[in-house]
Amino acid sequence: MLSKKTRYAIVALTHLAREYGNGPVLIKEISASEKIPQSFLENILLDLRKMGILGSKLGKSGGYYLLKKPEEVNLADIVRHFEGTIALMYCVSEKAYQPCEFCKDEKNCGIRKVFKEIRDTTYDILNKTTLEVLISSRY
Repeated sequence: MLSKKTRYAIVALTHLAREYGNGPVLIKEISASEKIPQSFLENILLDLRKMGILGSKLGKSGGYYLLKKPEEVNLADIVRHFEGTIALMYCVSEKAYQPCEFCKDEKNCGIRKVFKEIRDTTYDILNKTTLEVLISSRY
């Protein structure tokens, strides 16, 4: 299950993708439009800025904006950043691998094979799903 933080990040990024090229968007505008608590949203947007996905501008005409084009931001990067891993089990994770405490023979483990296929398929879908795809209603 994705955390609220991850879901809010995706929703906020989708909002900013729709506004791409129109200048900065105020946090309170995103918060009100997408029904995301503003204090929670501030932390999420700061995280996304640290990742290099968002830029920000201070002042009266300030706010947040995408630094990257919507077609350059994929869901795999967002999920990995906020969730830590895409895999459901650490023994199939590429970024957070840990040996399975129950497995006697990892190479021949049927459970591991199934969850690796799930991880690979999930990653492929998230990797090809960009903000551009989300805002163009291809999904």
